[in-house]
Amino acid sequence: MRRMTLLLVVAMFALPLAVQAQSTSTPSSVKVMKMGDGSMLTNTKGMTLYVYDADTAGKPTCNGGCAANWPPLAADADAKPVGKYTIVTRDDGTMQWAYSGKPLYQWKNDKAPGDATGDGIGGKWHVAKP
Repeated sequence: MRRMTLLLVVAMFALPLAVQAQSTSTPSSVKVMKMGDGSMLTNTKGMTLYVYDADTAGKPTCNGGCAANWPPLAADADAKPVGKYTIVTRDDGTMQWAYSGKPLYQWKNDKAPGDATGDGIGGKWHVAKP
């Protein structure tokens, strides 16, 4: 009985620490949403995030008209990298979130949370997955 009580007390203190550790591994502007058997990255409103095959070495290449169709997921000036999430500088000097070195974008034609109509466009745009 004492052992069970001790385990419950330890679990009671460990659980909040585990939840806190999980929540700090993702920036506040990114959420992980269940998608079938897997997961995808979304913005805080549940809109799907994408990666672009042409982006290499953490350098965003979708600028100008491309960025009008594929808005970058902006990072605040005071944002700090978190886990696999880093911050990259765009050609215009603004900051953008990246996941595992791939800059994150939204697709202008997604209208509702969970839409993923940009997946596969041009064979180069893909839903961002954790």
